[in-house]
Amino acid sequence: MRTLRVGPFSTRVEVSSVVWSVVAWVLTLAVGALSLTVGDYRIPLSLVLETLSGHGTLILNDIVVNGRLPRVLVGIGVGTAFAVSGAIFQRLARNPLVSPDLIGVNAGAALAAVLMITVLGSGWIPAGALLGSLLSAIVVYLLAYRDGISGYRLVLVGIGVTAIIGSMTAYLLTLADIYTAKSASQWLAGSLAGRGWVHVVLIGAALVVLLPAALVGARQLRLLELGDDLARTLAGRVELSRGLLIFVGVALAALATAAAGPIAFVALVAPQLARRLVAERVAGLLAAGALGALLVVVSDLIAREIFAPTQLPVGVVTAFLGAPYLLILMARANRIGRGG
Repeated sequence: MRTLRVGPFSTRVEVSSVVWSVVAWVLTLAVGALSLTVGDYRIPLSLVLETLSGHGTLILNDIVVNGRLPRVLVGIGVGTAFAVSGAIFQRLARNPLVSPDLIGVNAGAALAAVLMITVLGSGWIPAGALLGSLLSAIVVYLLAYRDGISGYRLVLVGIGVTAIIGSMTAYLLTLADIYTAKSASQWLAGSLAGRGWVHVVLIGAALVVLLPAALVGARQLRLLELGDDLARTLAGRVELSRGLLIFVGVALAALATAAAGPIAFVALVAPQLARRLVAERVAGLLAAGALGALLVVVSDLIAREIFAPTQLPVGVVTAFLGAPYLLILMARANRIGRGG
């Protein structure tokens, strides 16, 4: 396989990794552009491009720039964040079934966000989601830790914690008034409807800060995949490196959840698709992010158009697409007979 040497540290990056990442991002931008043209008011692509260049009418500017563009950008951002978070957790646990959806991270964010919605107001959602994710991740990690982390033990503990947190979230909804409960329920389904520039800034800032940290930590991920004993021999501070990577993964999932709700299965599916397309680890994170963004924008386009004018939450579509893939992974793991 041809490789490129990039940067002063001669990082080896496979050409196929770069190609697949570029292809995924081009497709993401193409689908995003198509999404700007559809809706209750159909707009030709030429007028969309004219509006984005600053030459559209006031009405077109309001529809495209203030209405549809933030939705697309948030979809790209949260798809990237969920996918990179899932890739980090899967590689830390060395298990394709591990993702923020299944090990309580998203559930913790959802519980805290619903608590914010029902008690303090929506302005506290980002802080609450991050805190809830961190607390649930710490609980799962401590319960699953036994002379190291076993991927399947992490999955089983995570499923149990997720179930407990889910019941607590449902109880909170029963205490809320009908309008607040409806708002929270719509958010819990995972939706890009009504997203504005404040959400773009939230997920954009999260990616600017956390994505470089994830890429820098990719080297430590490579060592941790070798096992704790060998990683300690080669690099030393295993738990510190793992803790920092867990924090990055949790923060990405939490802030993505705060921006668009717990969109299901993106963090599970996108990293697995990336691993089948590319082998190089640093570029693998980038490819996972690109595929996550593509999955979310395609799912949102389907959600808007399949039952138009009624719009489905994007989380419903990603769950419909991702659930069969989860069953395939579980069946394959059962045939292999891996234990935890």
